[in-house]
Amino acid sequence: MKTEKLVRMANDIATFFESDPDLAAGRAQIAAHLTRFWDPRMRRELVAHVDERAGEGLRPSALEAILAHRATLVGPAAPADRDGAVGGS
Repeated sequence: MKTEKLVRMANDIATFFESDPDLAAGRAQIAAHLTRFWDPRMRRELVAHVDERAGEGLRPSALEAILAHRATLVGPAAPADRDGAVGGS
């Protein structure tokens, strides 16, 4: 998926949760939504965008959520990510 589309989708999610008066809770809800509903590859691509482009285009709340909950969003590497072959062969 194109990074620009992921940024737009993350910003839409962030806009929804920005209504929470508790900023920390809002950031946690953004990260929880990404974790529950996004494919791990999408989350890793978004985190890579934060690493490589400083999260260019992301709303501040989305960027803060990604930075604060990075480990949860990235999760463990899949076998294909570790050795380049699906299934670890």
